[in-house]
This record gives sequence, structure tokens and C-alpha cells, in this order.
Amino acid sequence: MLSLLGVPVDAAYHVVTAISALLTPVAGGLAVAAAIIVFTIAVRLIVLPFSYYALRGQVAQARIAPQAQALRQRYARQPERLSRELTALYRDNGTSMFAGCLPLLLQWPFLSVMYLLFRSTSIGRAPNGLLAHSLFAAQLGSHWLGGTGPLSAQGAVFAALFLLLAVIGALAARASRRFTPPTATPPTATVPAGGKPPAGGTAPAGGKPTATPPTATPPTATVPTATVPAGGKPPAGGRAPAGGRAPAGGKPTATAPTATPPTATVPAGGKPPAGGRAPADGAPMATVPAGGKPLAGGAAAAQPAGVPSWVTSLLPYLTAVFAAFLPLAAGLYLLTTTAWTLAERSVLRRIVLSASAPAGAGPGVPH
Repeated sequence: MLSLLGVPVDAAYHVVTAISALLTPVAGGLAVAAAIIVFTIAVRLIVLPFSYYALRGQVAQARIAPQAQALRQRYARQPERLSRELTALYRDNGTSMFAGCLPLLLQWPFLSVMYLLFRSTSIGRAPNGLLAHSLFAAQLGSHWLGGTGPLSAQGAVFAALFLLLAVIGALAARASRRFTPPTATPPTATVPAGGKPPAGGTAPAGGKPTATPPTATPPTATVPTATVPAGGKPPAGGRAPAGGRAPAGGKPTATAPTATPPTATVPAGGKPPAGGRAPADGAPMATVPAGGKPLAGGAAAAQPAGVPSWVTSLLPYLTAVFAAFLPLAAGLYLLTTTAWTLAERSVLRRIVLSASAPAGAGPGVPH
């Protein structure tokens, strides 16, 4: 591995040295740290086209997420069929299940080169002059737990680095939730107490009709009336006497109520409560398909199956944890590329959503 990256490490050494020489009149002793930032920005500009196409694929993924979820529900017990259907769905929409991975994979070699550059004491059989430079009180080749330790001026520099990485990670997660494009909601219908949708329900993408239950209200019944004799038995066929008059003999007539099946709110379990009553306040609600069972994932369809919510909430901060095992120079590279990613995705997402929005509908991005 070291021999494979030997040539890139030598090249990076000369590039960073040349950039620092240009920045020395302006940055002084921080010229090498500034050169690392400039080097990182140059790398991100190189992979910018890949970032654009990756983000466009992620927007397409978000748009077809309901269809993908319906396929997972339908073919839950047929993994091979599910894989084929999902592949076809992503292919038809110009994306893939791995959209967004390419820019990250392309940056990994550059991060590895930066790591090795500040871990090597010699470059091309000559001393590595970059190791003599520092960022404030910390050497660029030092580690968080090395040297004078975390409870020192060097440790304070690393602590500031970790804090900035955590803040940028939280902002990136917030921006990702804010700019997620809205997904279309399929037509819905009221679910009767028996758990079956009324005839004529419109099927969303995926082929199964779905129904959104009404809000929690007591069951009601519509009472139409029909004219019947006083004995309580309607004429044959259930129709009133011709002309609406009383039958022969002058017997008075009365009305007998007929009721439609009551409707009830269906809880997340997919089965209506006994007696058609509304569930207790606060019971979770779910969208119910034709079979009376909720779609897998419910309202949290965006949450990956089997992944605890606490893991997802910690993901933005893993970059700061990873930086604790890198030299300060590699951590500075990581901080720069993370900040660049936040700004880049905010700009590109607006461009992608504006390009994919219908004519006259506006960009569709919240401000």
C-alpha cells in the first residue's frame, strides 16, 4: 500500500510545498496549513461534476421512495424478485441504489495521501520539511493523544477542530432534511370498520389501493328513509307504494331507517377497534392498504429498516470521532472537505431541484 501511494505522496508533497511558498507572504507561519486548505479545495473542484450527478441521483431516489417502499412491501418474501424490481425502478428513473457514493470514494485516496504525507519522516530520501510547520500550538503531524496530550495548548487546537467538525456535521444533517424534495401522496379513501376500502379505490404506484383513515371520531351512520306500511314491513322490492300514497284501507305509513356501515379510524396495527369505535387519543395512525395492513415502515419510511434511530442521529458526528485518529493536517483536510460539502450540496441541491421542477412551479426549495 505504501509503495502504491509513494508516487502520489511525493506529488502531493511538492504541490503543498509550492502552494505554501506562494502563500507565505500573506499567511506567514500558517502558510502550510493554508496550503492544505487550498489543496483540498482543488481536489473538490476536480470531483465537482461527480458530486452534481450524485446529488441528482439522490433527489431521484427521494422522489421514488414511496414506490420503492411499496415494492419492498409487496415482495418482502421474494428477495430475488425484489432486487430485480428495485433495480428496474432505479434504472427507469436514471439513478441507482448507490447514488452519492462516488464522490466519497473519489476523495478517499486524497485523504489517504494527506495522512501518509504527514506520517512520513522522509519524502524521496529527503527529510519531510512539512512536519516542522504547525497550526497555532499544534504540529501538523501531531496526533490528539500524542505529544503533550489533550489537556494542553495542542489539545485545545484539536478540541476546536472536533467542535467545528461536529457543528458542520449537524448543519449538514439539518440541511439534508430541509432540502429533501416532497414526494407525491397517492389518492386516498375512507376505510370502513371492516378494514376493507370501498370499491373503486385508486391504486397508487405499486398496484395496491391504499386508504387514509379519517381522524378519530365516533362512528356515524346515515339514515335514509323509505315509506312502508304501519306494520313495519316495506312493500315487495323495498319501494314505497306508487305515488307515495297510503295502501288501500287507509292504514297509516311509517318510515324505517336503514344504515350504512359505520366508519372508524384505523390505528397503526391495521385492524379497526372492536365495535368500530375510534382509538384512544394519541394512538398512532398509519396509511392502510387494501388488505387492512399498514405499509412497512409507516410514517418513518425514510428510516432504514433495522437501523436504530440513535445510530442515525449520531452519524453526523462520526467525522469528528474519525478525526481523533488522524494527524492534524489530515484532520484539517477533513474539516475543509466537510465544510465544502455542506456549501456545495446547498448550492447544487437548489440547481437540481430547480431543473427537475415542472415549468411554472418554481424551484420547490424552502428558503
